[in-house]
Amino acid sequence: MSTPLLWRVLTTVDRGFVGLSGRLRVTGDIPPHLRGRPLLLASNHIGNLDPFVLIAACHKIGVAPRFLLAGGLLDAPVLGPLLKASGHLRVDRASASVGEAYHRAVEALRATGDPLAVYPEGGISKEPGLWPERGKTGAARLALSGGVPVIPVSQWGAHEAVYWGTTRLGGVADLKPYLTSYVAGLFRRPAFRVHFGAPVDLADLADGRPGDARRAHERIMRAITAGLVPLRRDEPDRPKFHDPTRPTTGHSPWRPGAV
Repeated sequence: MSTPLLWRVLTTVDRGFVGLSGRLRVTGDIPPHLRGRPLLLASNHIGNLDPFVLIAACHKIGVAPRFLLAGGLLDAPVLGPLLKASGHLRVDRASASVGEAYHRAVEALRATGDPLAVYPEGGISKEPGLWPERGKTGAARLALSGGVPVIPVSQWGAHEAVYWGTTRLGGVADLKPYLTSYVAGLFRRPAFRVHFGAPVDLADLADGRPGDARRAHERIMRAITAGLVPLRRDEPDRPKFHDPTRPTTGHSPWRPGAV
């Protein structure tokens, strides 16, 4: 299955948008023997702009990932049809058919050579230091059920481009934090750092065996965190950039030194 034309066009537009918004720096790569076969890209989630940064980083190394998205995004007016036409996949985590959704994702992975991008955390991190949250085992189960290799992707810097904002848009006033922070970011031009790590070793784990999904998830999250450490070496505790709109709750079990 070839990459949809619409998605190729949108990724090109995305490169220009990300280039305008900041300075993209990409390290690591996807091994040649994993290209053109089913593959998961599991990334940390630090801000509203990081999906765009991830797409641009993938474009830079020559891949065009699809995303595993919550059903609400695919049902949205205008945006939803564009995402569907671009080949992105749906998962409704709260529905009884979540198992079927992952099965469809596995089949889609087998039918295309494009990687599937997933956020194991399930949302933007609210952890005070912006380290990865605990997350859920969905990506791990998907990898195990499909025998799909996992590349950990670590991101830093995209949180500086635009504020966390609000979970609810009730009017034009709610857009102000996004717009003002983005315009300010255009002048700062933050560095967007993205690192593609080595494949996570899941060879000794099996789909359906008790505890293996949790073990796979832990390995994936620790690999993402290991790649994140050098990206934020001068910010080991908390981000220097202060976003007054981002909730800071919770605790990261993956944070270096966490117990």
